[in-house]
Amino acid sequence: MIPENTHFEIRLADGERDVLAAQRLRYRVFIEELGGGGASANHADRLECDEFDAVNDHLILVDRRRDAAKLDHVVGAYRLLKGDAAASFGRFYSDSEYDLGPLRRSGRRLLELGRSCVLGEFRGSSAMFLLWNGLAEYVLQNGIEVMFGVASFHGTDIDAIRMPLSWLHEHHLAPAHLRVRARSAHYQRMDIVAGDALDRHAAMVAMPALIRAYLRLGGFVGDGAFIDRDFNTTDVCLLMDTAAMSVRHKSFFTRKHEAKG
Repeated sequence: MIPENTHFEIRLADGERDVLAAQRLRYRVFIEELGGGGASANHADRLECDEFDAVNDHLILVDRRRDAAKLDHVVGAYRLLKGDAAASFGRFYSDSEYDLGPLRRSGRRLLELGRSCVLGEFRGSSAMFLLWNGLAEYVLQNGIEVMFGVASFHGTDIDAIRMPLSWLHEHHLAPAHLRVRARSAHYQRMDIVAGDALDRHAAMVAMPALIRAYLRLGGFVGDGAFIDRDFNTTDVCLLMDTAAMSVRHKSFFTRKHEAKG
């Protein structure tokens, strides 16, 4: 999946050690770096984990130079939950934050994306690009039609992120037939700044890199943000309809497949 002369390897987790290493990475990023907590934080073992880990596929970026025995080899990770696996399990992770009824009623092949993270020293490198390449291959192999998942702004100060939230609502709101809605107990309206006062530059500067990446692929957002105080984040639900992607966006997911013949 990557050139032979690189020390990176992108693949699905193979066995308990890989999954534990992904959970260790998540602990370093979400708990130690970003100040999250809650029931998923296993401080004794320095793992971030929950019951969904057992039913997800774990896409991992491995640095072959690092020590797998110390659970140090995974430097990037994505958690992937296909619709059929979620149906067997009983729910998606995002069900706790959003009403996913519109997605279920669509009858489309769904994939939930979650727990995306890269070790700090590798951000700004090719790490995220490699993870996206691995995701593209997974989407093609599994015939995925709609991808979705929560993506986060750090912190819960809504005033500090009013511009990007409002920009998302004004310019990237999902079509009605796919528009999930944040659960009422934690619902935060996103149309805070009036349309004529929106500043695109200010919105993009304050927008997390992962959300900007989804938008470049033609992503949409659901109705409302979700305040997650356990993780110290403000979440939005991002959705991508592969059938509705523009030719330019869709080429990202098809060019590797076509090259393989």
